[in-house]
Amino acid sequence: QVQLVESGGGLVQAGGSLRLSCAASGGAFRVYAMAWFRQAPGKEREFVAAITWSSSNTYYADSMKGRFTVSRDIAKNTVYLQMSSLKPEDTAAYYCAARDYSGIYSLNNPASFGSWGQGTQVTVSS
Repeated sequence: QVQLVESGGGLVQAGGSLRLSCAASGGAFRVYAMAWFRQAPGKEREFVAAITWSSSNTYYADSMKGRFTVSRDIAKNTVYLQMSSLKPEDTAAYYCAARDYSGIYSLNNPASFGSWGQGTQVTVSS
């Protein structure tokens, strides 16, 4: 029931930065957490970062920690992914996801998220 729209992707050189945005909308905003996943061609979708909506607790994949920062803007119903020190290995389609329950599933599990955006492509050249 939550619609998500990502934006901000593009082509950058290695070492550069990008800020992705994910705007959420719907009849009732009851999101518990939002997350970013990415998927490169031929690879499985992998967890990037997540943030809980009410408490703003953040979680990161080990490979992203220190380079990526996830944040939220409650007034705009938007989450952001600030990416720095980008590497060619970061090239992928980045997807925003929303989950409306806490549950027992870890926030790094893509199957636990019911709403997904269309994705935004990030390409990092060497």
